[in-house]
Amino acid sequence: MEYTKKELLEAKRQIDSTLHKLRATILTLQGKENPARYKSQITLAQRRVKAFEIAVALIEKELERRTWRNELRYCLTPMGCSARRF
Repeated sequence: MEYTKKELLEAKRQIDSTLHKLRATILTLQGKENPARYKSQITLAQRRVKAFEIAVALIEKELERRTWRNELRYCLTPMGCSARRF
């Protein structure tokens, strides 16, 4: 499925927000009086953080790929890249 640049940027923004909240949750749970009691919740949150970090990396990679592809397409037009130098 093909997503627009706007959709990818919004997805990344939402994931970044969720990551911030998850990291805060992990710190809160680890700071509790008996953190061992929350071991499963901490582990789940840590796994979700890793999954969301992968998702962000893939979104960023796709955005970079599109930027590179657009640059290449521009350079293949007459006077494309040479016009940029000036």
